[in-house]
Amino acid sequence: MSRTFERSYAVVREIVLHSETIKKMSYILGKKLKMTQIWKDGKVFPVTVVQAEPNKVSIVRTAERDGYEAVQLTLGKKKREFKNRPNQKVDISTLKIDDLVGVDSFVEGDKVRVSGITKGRGFQGVVKRYNFRGGPKTHGQKNRHRAPGSIGSTAFQRVVPGRRMAGHMGVDRVTIKNLVVAAIDKENNLLFLKGAVPGGRGGLIEISSSK
Repeated sequence: MSRTFERSYAVVREIVLHSETIKKMSYILGKKLKMTQIWKDGKVFPVTVVQAEPNKVSIVRTAERDGYEAVQLTLGKKKREFKNRPNQKVDISTLKIDDLVGVDSFVEGDKVRVSGITKGRGFQGVVKRYNFRGGPKTHGQKNRHRAPGSIGSTAFQRVVPGRRMAGHMGVDRVTIKNLVVAAIDKENNLLFLKGAVPGGRGGLIEISSSK
């Protein structure tokens, strides 16, 4: 994935060199780099570093033509569509195909929504997957310390759908709201978000304003 992103960024940089302006918008796609810490006003904050090279506008959807307003952004071969929420409106009329969106769409102190795909954890039991406490650790409870316990009553003669049991964990889409933009490095196209974001290093991250 890392090599793919590097090739994608090289293409985007060529586009930037031949573009006159970069549009400001409330959405952007980026790549999670790592977690680190920064100092501000004598205090240290844990932050996630996201590399958000300029995104290209590939589709502009309007209410008159498509029934709703949205913008599709492209980062290399990755594409995501962002719909306008009731409390957040982007002036669609100012956008056109091949416009670029950069990190300067945000300012320090902005609150954002961040979505990503969580790390895959494989097949896990209920203690790790759902934080069950397990069985009692007393005499006569051999091999029951991490068991799920009863999974249904005798009345149904079956397991009720939705019962929390062992199974595949991770690779879920997760959205975290109200993360604060702690700092912005416009020269290197980096966003520093206060706190953790879902996914592993190199994963695609969707960022949108919480306003």
